[in-house]
Amino acid sequence: MSSPLSAHTTPALTPEQILAGLDPEQQQAVQAIRGPVCIIAGAGTGKTTVITHRIAYAIAAGVTDTNKTLALTFTARAAGEMRARLRTLGIPNATARTFHAAALKQLMYFWPYSMGGSFPQLLTSKSGAIAESFQRADTKLVPQASLLRDVASEIEWAKVLEIAPEDYVEAALGAGRTIKTGNSNSENPKNTWEEIAKIYASYESLKRQERAIDFEDVLLLTVGMLEEDRDVRERVRDQYRFFTVDEYQDVSPLQQRLLNLWVGNRQEICVVGDAAQTIYSFAGASSAFLLNFTKKYPKAEVIRLSRGYRSTPEIISTANAILRQGGIVASEGHELSSMNDHGAEPLVRKFESSAAEAKAIVFKIQELVGRKSANSPESAISSASAMEYSDIAILARTNSQLDAFERELRAAGIPSQLKTSERFFERTDVKDAMRVIRSASVLPAEDGDWYRTLTSVLLPFGNADYVQAFLRLAATMQADGAPSLRTFLRELEDRADQNNPPTLPGVVLATLHAAKGLEWPHVYLVGMNDGILPMGNDINEERRLFYVGLTRAKKSVHLSYFGEKSPFLEAVGGLARS
Repeated sequence: MSSPLSAHTTPALTPEQILAGLDPEQQQAVQAIRGPVCIIAGAGTGKTTVITHRIAYAIAAGVTDTNKTLALTFTARAAGEMRARLRTLGIPNATARTFHAAALKQLMYFWPYSMGGSFPQLLTSKSGAIAESFQRADTKLVPQASLLRDVASEIEWAKVLEIAPEDYVEAALGAGRTIKTGNSNSENPKNTWEEIAKIYASYESLKRQERAIDFEDVLLLTVGMLEEDRDVRERVRDQYRFFTVDEYQDVSPLQQRLLNLWVGNRQEICVVGDAAQTIYSFAGASSAFLLNFTKKYPKAEVIRLSRGYRSTPEIISTANAILRQGGIVASEGHELSSMNDHGAEPLVRKFESSAAEAKAIVFKIQELVGRKSANSPESAISSASAMEYSDIAILARTNSQLDAFERELRAAGIPSQLKTSERFFERTDVKDAMRVIRSASVLPAEDGDWYRTLTSVLLPFGNADYVQAFLRLAATMQADGAPSLRTFLRELEDRADQNNPPTLPGVVLATLHAAKGLEWPHVYLVGMNDGILPMGNDINEERRLFYVGLTRAKKSVHLSYFGEKSPFLEAVGGLARS
């Protein structure tokens, strides 16, 4: 489904070339370049391919041009991939950004004209300010790391729904919010929310005092600027006229309000999403905007992509069963059909404890990569080509569940990478390596081979994970036609700007939420226990989360639990093995 990321740009393609290789539904979506369009794109149906080809097709057909096009998505990685794919389609300067990045760029540009004065300090992390807000609020809550994260999430939820601190308690109670505080007063939800409301108010006061804003403020201030300043609003609307919104099921009311201001009364908007993959309702996202798109735009063309190109028929069949189990197919989505060869049935295994689960799965991973046992189920699903640890992911409902697997992998000498919020390009060693690459990029390549030059200058850095990631990306780019080390450096700098690191070596450890938008040949869904999945009050949100986890897998998926199994596993009960 994905294509190699490259900074190399191909010549602009003709409309016929853009349509080549697409299935009938994809072609229909790509050619729908006029008026409101809603594309319901199931997991692994070629969503990014359709989005980028549609933009390229519209430009080739003269409906729009590069400078008038804005593609919006939810992660820097997805925006970076869009730009890279558009470059390969001969569209080198297309604008693809997250909502926050697009709003921030506009806010910073127009601030002197609309607001006056210097731009405030932008908080890239809330943790420090929230920790200080705990002290200032004189709260009974203890500012442990996990609670700091949870309070940050609560503040973000409140702000995207435009809930002020003084209204937070009533809103939290009404929404049935839950949080673990570690304090006795957590038994009384109202007491908990009152304490968090005090911290929230203190946090907002601290920001005003320090003249700082957070990312939610960026959206709020941009909305305010566009609503109140007609001149700025008209200039922004003149800049962008052809809109595409990816992952539309995940927009929040605040983001929708901003989108309305960008689009105005015009009709050139295409939204792409899948309500069956709505997993961020807890953060304020709402699939209602996707589901009600045709009410807002009665003449909208609706296209459904149902051919799955990522997963085997066995995985797709199981995923469909999960949606049917909760009645989600009828209300929110549609079933997929796999276009791939058959593979292994999903395996369901029970263990006596979390430790036993971790130990057994790490051993199976050793077998899968090393193919130690020719008779193991894993060897039957292994491809003939060499497999790498980065082809495997271990996904869990919570971060704490991954600790045991990380320890077992380390004990077995297996490299791993934990998907966290750490910014890869802010690491000191990564910055040092890029500094060396930048110096070498102005020198002639050895024998004209820039990849050989790169390997030479990275030798002093050893075999670190980021070195392997750089070399792998460089090899892909060279094979794809990237002409120089300078081109490779520009790709790295673009990725750094968008926090979009290259693929690192090692087994991936991630929560189900962090895995959204990613894929691996082999996936282990672990800790599938009752009380862990589902967790919380919204059982269908949890069911969709399980569906997202299943559909990350291309070739095989392994489900495991200890104690009481998740009720979601009943949908694959006929496949269970001990």
